Amino acid sequence: MRKVLVATDKPFAKVAVDGIRQVITAAGYELVMLEKYLDKSDLLTAVSDVDAVIIRSDIADKDVLEAGKKLKIVVRAGAGYDNIDLAAATANNIVAMNTPGQNSNAVAELVFGMMVLMARNNYNGSSGTELRGKKIGIHAYGNVGRYVAKIAFGFGMEVYAFDPFVKKEAMEADGVKVVDAIEDLYTTCQYVSLHIPATAQTKNSINFELLSKMPKGATLINTARKEVINEEGLMKMFAERPDFRYVSDIEPGCKSEIVEKFSGRFFFTPKKMGAQTEEANINAGLAAAHQIVNFFEKGDISCKVNK
Repeated sequence: MRKVLVATDKPFAKVAVDGIRQVITAAGYELVMLEKYLDKSDLLTAVSDVDAVIIRSDIADKDVLEAGKKLKIVVRAGAGYDNIDLAAATANNIVAMNTPGQNSNAVAELVFGMMVLMARNNYNGSSGTELRGKKIGIHAYGNVGRYVAKIAFGFGMEVYAFDPFVKKEAMEADGVKVVDAIEDLYTTCQYVSLHIPATAQTKNSINFELLSKMPKGATLINTARKEVINEEGLMKMFAERPDFRYVSDIEPGCKSEIVEKFSGRFFFTPKKMGAQTEEANINAGLAAAHQIVNFFEKGDISCKVNK
């Protein structure tokens, strides 16, 4: 009997676990749960005799993948997969997958929750501004970016986007104004929402030179990755542009300095919360379970992210 491990330091909601269990047991597999584990050694032990593993933000590094002697597939229940060592997965003949699109609406709604918070001055009683009529730039027009665009139109915003990997015609079909250069996005838009992955090309790419191009009343929203922000440039932007605000569901390394010096101009969630909704929890968990079953029963590798 195949064994499937759900290893989650941040547990799925009970309804999601129940759904995963139903999918896995219906396929004739055994489900093993490892929740809120305290040490990496717990994960190394749990993965040693399973055929598949579902993780969330948990780290599936070389040690973990090599400890899984029977492991054939690891699925990250979510869009990003930089917590999986893809090279180690390939070296150990393990298929690595994500569950694209399952958390997209949850992340997009958080974007607007944080934007409204800033536009209304943290609800401190002072006069704020409205989103209607403002320009929002979507930096990377993937699954989350498309949901952000839909919600932005509902707010009556002008929507711009930059993504060299998405066809211009596809973005324009959604009513989005496409810019050809990243600098144009930042020069044009008072609000910019980041949805880029953390890659060698994007790490530290959101720097002072780029941010300083933003118009007065600029707000940067980051529900992507901490690593894409050049924190030295971020601090310089805070210091030189009193109108600049930054909201993120990833606390920056320079958080304490921002808190000390720039009160009222930032908001950070206590942990990464973009996908922290009951619906996204269920969607991603069930998608991961179905992908594992389809992989073993049908050879389906359509969500594979390693080579």
